[in-house]
Amino acid sequence: MKGHTYIFLFMLVVMSSCSKRSTGPAVLKAEDFRHHVAHFNRMEDESKVNLISNAQSWEWMKANIPLFDCPQDNFQEIYYYRWWTFRKHIHQTPQGFIFTEFLVARSYADKYNMISCALGHHIYEGRWLHDQRYLNDYVHVWYRGNEGGRMKKLLTFSSWTADALYNRYKVTHDKDFLTDMLPDLDQEYQTWEKDRRTENGLFWQTDVKDGMEESLSGGRREQNARPTINSYMFGNANALSAIATLKGDNAQASTYKSKADTLKDLIEKKLWNNDSQFFETVQKRGTGAFAGVREAIGFIPWYFNLPDEKYDAAWQQVIDPKGFRAPFGLTTAERRHPDFRTRGCCKCEWDGAVWPFATAQTLTGMANRLNLTGNKILGDTTYFRLLELYVESQYYRGKPYIGEYLDETTGYWLKGDQERSRYYNHSTFNDLIISGLVGLRPREDEVIEVNPLIPADKWDWFCLDNVLYHGKILTIIWDKNGDHYKKGKGLQVLVNGKKAGSASKLQKIMIAEMPLK
Repeated sequence: MKGHTYIFLFMLVVMSSCSKRSTGPAVLKAEDFRHHVAHFNRMEDESKVNLISNAQSWEWMKANIPLFDCPQDNFQEIYYYRWWTFRKHIHQTPQGFIFTEFLVARSYADKYNMISCALGHHIYEGRWLHDQRYLNDYVHVWYRGNEGGRMKKLLTFSSWTADALYNRYKVTHDKDFLTDMLPDLDQEYQTWEKDRRTENGLFWQTDVKDGMEESLSGGRREQNARPTINSYMFGNANALSAIATLKGDNAQASTYKSKADTLKDLIEKKLWNNDSQFFETVQKRGTGAFAGVREAIGFIPWYFNLPDEKYDAAWQQVIDPKGFRAPFGLTTAERRHPDFRTRGCCKCEWDGAVWPFATAQTLTGMANRLNLTGNKILGDTTYFRLLELYVESQYYRGKPYIGEYLDETTGYWLKGDQERSRYYNHSTFNDLIISGLVGLRPREDEVIEVNPLIPADKWDWFCLDNVLYHGKILTIIWDKNGDHYKKGKGLQVLVNGKKAGSASKLQKIMIAEMPLK
């Protein structure tokens, strides 16, 4: 945000009325949003029912999700639509709850129709649910569901699971679950090192095992050093260092911190193409030439806060129509490249069409960059407009829709008429609203950090309510004139219904919060 002001507000709550956690939203009324679910239920034939049917969906949502209110109808509608679709993928197995990627069975899935490609996305999105049993079980099934060991196809796809679980901990503060997973995550990391690390220290992967088949930089069998897996491994190493610290294992924490530092140096030195000013794939396991194409995977390092400020030039490409900026979102390859969209159609090509999987990663990285100092290229207007395009793209035949991928100029969902593509659980959206747009930045400590990425002239009001965070219910209100919610002017943060901090305009707020007793 422009003109950030850091406000430190120290709060000590001693009133007995705050001794118990709030049991519901402080400002918004859940019933005011029921109509969205009624509409979603009416607009479809429920061809597949897992744990929670359409008829049960509203009661489940009311008990589990943060509430979101804003003056832009499509933002609000897609927010509730994405929770409604996320719920469709919860399946109860003999070993516990799991999330699917497709509602229909896929031949290459693991037991219970599980696919690990978007596991990190599922954790980032699901960390905001009030009932974390769904994710607890899901993670345990993946890592311990095969007679105590990991499922056979867990490592089919590149993974940022350790990072996702640590960032989930920043919301839930469930230390016991996280530290108990450390041996599993450590073993997984070592397996990737054994199977995918090259002599020069970088990791290699084929594009299909990154979940990105038919890319311009590689191929289904070409073994290249890609920004994806290398960034994932950096993020995982950082997370494992932090988890080991939580567990009190300083030696392991130091080992993984060293691995992360080494990878950061390698990625910046070997995957940054100074000519294109972009992180690119390097062919032949990192021993060949740059692939010679900018792809959306070049933004993934920012997903993990990896690059230094001097690499910011890459972000110019998200505002350039010859780069990644298209009428219906961010493309997966630069539009100026002569091979853009030349791989044919409708067999899951990553040669330029818009994939929500990549959009979510890029927007997460962009929000991370905007929350640091020194940025001279990006602004909240850029983030808002790109998120708005993401919202606008999630419609098909006039109805809310999320599928696999879409045409960048028409917005047409390329597999939209196939049953397999409906409700594709392969990206995040609500996490972008909560942690990016509204700006609740999860932290390890008890400081509450809120930094909205909403331009001051866009919305006169919005509210995010019923957010379960560190065991308390948070409410974030923006009311420019104070006449919409009748709670006063400006930006406010409530903890269990009590005002904890405020500002007169949209800006960063830091609240050093004392635990409620």
